[in-house]
Amino acid sequence: MSMRAFIAIEIENRDTLINIIKIRNTLKDLGLDIKPVEDENIHITIRFLGEVSNNTVEEIKKILLSIPTFVKSFPVTIKGIGAFPNVMHPRVIWVGITDGVDKLSSIRNFIDKEIVKMKLNDVYKDQHEFSPHITIARVKSLRNMEKFRKFYSEYQDYLFGTSPVTLIKLKQSVLTPQGPIYKDIFYIKI
Repeated sequence: MSMRAFIAIEIENRDTLINIIKIRNTLKDLGLDIKPVEDENIHITIRFLGEVSNNTVEEIKKILLSIPTFVKSFPVTIKGIGAFPNVMHPRVIWVGITDGVDKLSSIRNFIDKEIVKMKLNDVYKDQHEFSPHITIARVKSLRNMEKFRKFYSEYQDYLFGTSPVTLIKLKQSVLTPQGPIYKDIFYIKI
């Protein structure tokens, strides 16, 4: 047995989450060819694990249990929007994280080191540098992109709010034709 899984942090401050949803809805109304992220799927990915065995899932739980020994609850500031790989040719539209990036990075680095140390070879090998963000839409085509660029110039420094980070979750991702369904498998309090 295996499952598609990832480690994530959800937006715990309701007002901040509502602000993210409002901006995502504004983006949706621009007539862009995008697939918006569903309200319940909005999160910060700490580490995408890919298709992993049940044994690896159990080992990942052990890794997560060690995190509270070096990180305690902290706030993140959610500010600005952007796109990967860039605003001219976006594939992913995201909301940025400012304060709290150092702590998110230390959690990510710890997880990566432990994955290597435990020889969890079925974990996806991430080629990208860790860049904490919240995906709000995936771009299907570049139709009406001039509207996105105008939107970007208006919201690139928009302050969504802050949110405490008190939970780190291991989530399962089940892919369906309508989009992914995420299910909490395990979580730790920090």
